[in-house]
Amino acid sequence: MIYRRRIQVEFNHCDPAGIVFYPRYFEMLNSVIENFFAEVLSYSFARIHIDEGCAVPTVKIDTDFRAPSRLGEVLDFTLEVEHVGGSSLRLAQVVSVDGQVKLEHRSTIVWVGRDGKAAGWPGIIRDKIIEFKETRDGA
Repeated sequence: MIYRRRIQVEFNHCDPAGIVFYPRYFEMLNSVIENFFAEVLSYSFARIHIDEGCAVPTVKIDTDFRAPSRLGEVLDFTLEVEHVGGSSLRLAQVVSVDGQVKLEHRSTIVWVGRDGKAAGWPGIIRDKIIEFKETRDGA
């Protein structure tokens, strides 16, 4: 299955030339992941970080910038689960406008327990991630 979210490029995302400043993409990409957790997994970042004292930091990023995005454009973000590990999760995101790919991104996040160390995904989250991935894979 694919998770989708649309984000309009605002002035605060841009450099003086009106093009998305690359660090702002990372904020948007993380926002998509955060909303995926809340909407699909029913497990918000607030719950993870504040209520449970855990975390899901990013440990690896690989990004290809294909074309500039400009002020006023509406960016279409897609997110797919590529791999579920014991404590890791590899996600792929594509950002496009009217079918033109602007950015391709892969990231790995990990579940970190209260002790600050990587730990296995809680069963309730892992089960939902696997269900989402298998739906995408057609299993």
